[in-house]
Amino acid sequence: MEMRAKGRGDLKEALSFHPPASSPWRIPRRAFLCAGAGVLAATTFVKATGSIAAEATLPFIEVADGVFVRYGVQEEMSAANRGAIANIGFIVGDESVAVIDTGTTRQQGLALREAVASVTSRPVSHLIATHVHPDHCFGHAAFSDLPVRSLGHRNLPRALAERGPFYLEQLAEISPDFSDTAYLAPQETVSDTMRIDLGNRPLLLKAWPPAHTDNDLTIFDERAGLLWAADLLFAGRLPTLDGSLTGWLAALEILRPPGVRVVVPGHGPVSDGVAALQQERAYLTRLRDGVRAAIEEGLDISATLARMENDNQLDWLLFDTNHGRNVVAAYTELEWE
Repeated sequence: MEMRAKGRGDLKEALSFHPPASSPWRIPRRAFLCAGAGVLAATTFVKATGSIAAEATLPFIEVADGVFVRYGVQEEMSAANRGAIANIGFIVGDESVAVIDTGTTRQQGLALREAVASVTSRPVSHLIATHVHPDHCFGHAAFSDLPVRSLGHRNLPRALAERGPFYLEQLAEISPDFSDTAYLAPQETVSDTMRIDLGNRPLLLKAWPPAHTDNDLTIFDERAGLLWAADLLFAGRLPTLDGSLTGWLAALEILRPPGVRVVVPGHGPVSDGVAALQQERAYLTRLRDGVRAAIEEGLDISATLARMENDNQLDWLLFDTNHGRNVVAAYTELEWE
C-alpha cells in the first residue's frame, strides 16, 4: 500500500478499511471448561471460509478469589480461533456477579453465561464493556434477556453507533456462524468514576481520556486488589493504538496505583502488572520519540514507516501485523503538536 503525501488524509488512505470516527486522533488456581478478540488497527479480521460447528472450548481460570478470566489466544481474529482473542470474565460478590467484557460473538457471550452458572447461582447484576472493539463487547447480546445494569464509557454509545455496523459486516465475512452477533450500547455511562457493589465487593469503574481508544474503561476490585485494565495494558502482544499516543502514555503513569496487586490485561497473562507496564511504556515511548524525530526531519508517513518498520526490540507478538498501523496513527496525531 502506497502512502504518498504527509498529512491527515494519509491515514484514511493507509487504513482505508476503517469506519469513520469522530476522535480528533482518527480521520491460575482453579479451572473449569465451558463450551464455547478499534478501528481495525486494534483488531485485524482474517477472512476464512467454512462453518464453525461449535464454539471453541476455553477455560475460565480463577485468578483471584471470585475473579474468573478466560484468556484469549494471542492471535488475530479468525474463523479458526472463533474470534476468541481477548481476555473476558466475571467477578462474583456476595449478592451478585459483574461480567466484564463478553467476547466477539453471541456464542462467546453464551459460553460466559454458562461459566457464571457453573460457579454460582447468584444473578448477573452488571454487564460492563471496557471499550468498543468487538473482541471485547460483541457478546453482550447473550445477556439481553436479563435485568442487568449495562455499563460503559460515556463515549461508547457514539463509538458503537459509528463502528458497529462495519464490525458486524467484517465478522460475517469471517464466518457465517458469527452472523447472529449484535452489538448493544450501554444503558448507563461513566463520565469519570462510578462505584458499584456486588455485595461486600465494591468495584470502582474509571473512564479514561483518549488512550488506547477514546472510550476506555477500567475496573478496580478493592477486595482483591485487582485492576481489570483491559486494553490499556497488553502483555506479550503488541499494543495497538486507536486513540491518543500521548494520552496513553499519560494514562500508564497512573494506571497501577498503590493497592493494586493483580492486573488483568486485555490480552496476555494476568500478573502484578509491573513488567507488562514497563514493556508497554517502553514501546509506546519509542514509538512516540521515533515518529517525532521523523516529523522534525521532514519525513512523510511512507519514509517514517520504512525507518521504523523493523523496530521490534521487545519481540512482541503480532508486531508485523500491527506496528505499521501504530506508526501511521502516531504520525497523524503528532504532526499536529
